[in-house]
Amino acid sequence: MPPTSQHPGRGILFLLGAILLFAVLDTTVKHLSSHAPIPLLVWGRYSAHLALMLLFLAPRQGLALVRAPQLPLQILRGLLLLGCTGFGFAALARMPVAETTAIFFTAPLLVALLAGPWLGERLTRERWLTALAGFAGILLIARPHAGLTSAGIALALGGAVCYACYQLLTRQLAGRTPPLTLLFYTALVGTLGASVGLPWFWPGSWPPLWVILATIALGILGGSGHLLLIHAFRNAPASLLSPFLYVQLLWATLLGAAFFGHWPDGLSFLGMGIIVASGAWLAFGAHLRQHFRRLRAGLR
Repeated sequence: MPPTSQHPGRGILFLLGAILLFAVLDTTVKHLSSHAPIPLLVWGRYSAHLALMLLFLAPRQGLALVRAPQLPLQILRGLLLLGCTGFGFAALARMPVAETTAIFFTAPLLVALLAGPWLGERLTRERWLTALAGFAGILLIARPHAGLTSAGIALALGGAVCYACYQLLTRQLAGRTPPLTLLFYTALVGTLGASVGLPWFWPGSWPPLWVILATIALGILGGSGHLLLIHAFRNAPASLLSPFLYVQLLWATLLGAAFFGHWPDGLSFLGMGIIVASGAWLAFGAHLRQHFRRLRAGLR
């Protein structure tokens, strides 16, 4: 579905703001994971997000906040983001921020493969080969003796699958549903879904005040980031935005080094580079080939 308006520069700025907030959120989760159970962090992230929306937006928006077409798809989208969050938080508790983020960034490759059956786009051999190259990059990051756990890798891959499907649904719904309504349903579905399992994981006593405040901050970071993400998709096509998603990998590497003292090794950096190059080629390869064909035709 085409975006509701064509403002590529604005869309890129919205996306860059979103991924910075996501990188800060991941770094915060990594630190909090040693002080609170992951399900509690997931619940806090969504419940704080929902509380802020009900407090500041519900009085002005009223029922318009909950009126949404294709309600089953809205719920499915919220569940996919909840799965992405749960898998991602659990992976961050087991692996460094940069490597976890890199594996998550196979999502654009999965989007390229799933866009055929999902959105009716043509699935070419080039897309398959580029996606395979990106997955080869994952193998370099997740190779034996790289210091990563198999459970952490599996959790990050599960989160990437959820995130790819979430992106496709966001693209499908963004042109028909107001951004605040999309954001509200992610908060509502996420809170209800996370609340189901919360009694089994409650630590038995309230965490320290700083942990509670930091968990509330997760909701602010996540909600604000996804609002910016929705606006990005409404202002620019996904093919233009996709390469800029990888700036989050740079932020993840810098923040992981600054706060946890972890730098990926050479082969891991190579794997990250392959994943980034694969995603960029998927986004720009066709445009570059067309440009070179026109250039050669002009030289003749």
